[in-house]
Amino acid sequence: MPTVKFTYALKRFFPKLKDTPAKGMTLSEVFKEIESNYPGLQSYVLDERGSLRRHVNIFIDGKMINDRNRLSDTFSPASEIYIMQALSGG
Repeated sequence: MPTVKFTYALKRFFPKLKDTPAKGMTLSEVFKEIESNYPGLQSYVLDERGSLRRHVNIFIDGKMINDRNRLSDTFSPASEIYIMQALSGG
């Protein structure tokens, strides 16, 4: 079962976030699971079309995903899916 991990920056807004095993076989399914465990997180990470927001990145096994719109990147049952909020500022 893949594990979804979150950065500290996201935990500031969703303090109960923790590493979460996911049953989904696609990133879209994983996000539905995440939303049921952490209400509001999906809309923070995805826009109204279901695309990844500009300020968020997802890495699967250390590689940034390629498809930010349909979230079609594949992963294995042993994968680590890392969701991070991009940081900027001065």
